Amino acid sequence: MTLREQLRVLVVDDMSTSRGLLTQALDAFGVRNVASVADGPSALKALEISPVHLVISDYNMPKMDGLHLLHALRQNQRTKGVGFILITGRADRAIIEKGKQLGMNNFLKKPFEPLQLKACIEAVVGRL
Repeated sequence: MTLREQLRVLVVDDMSTSRGLLTQALDAFGVRNVASVADGPSALKALEISPVHLVISDYNMPKMDGLHLLHALRQNQRTKGVGFILITGRADRAIIEKGKQLGMNNFLKKPFEPLQLKACIEAVVGRL
């Protein structure tokens, strides 16, 4: 079984269009085990029920932004080792530095091409 067949991914984004684009791109790469939620609190609940290998999260979301979600994941014994990719339209230095301090594995600036997403994921989990 290949990595892309085994990989479990959770997409977290408050915009349904963005969730759809990410899910579609992952499907095109052969990653089929993908769940998606609209916000950080929902992500934490989903991960309690069904652990994943990788979280791909938007930065700017209501209730809990991507960095707060990352912090919550790193504080939890069950989720502290989950791969984390932050996607943001505001890739300013402060956000990226804070993400790195919190244990972010990689980031991607919006808008992005599917091949950029694939390279970003592969830098975290290995070749798809």
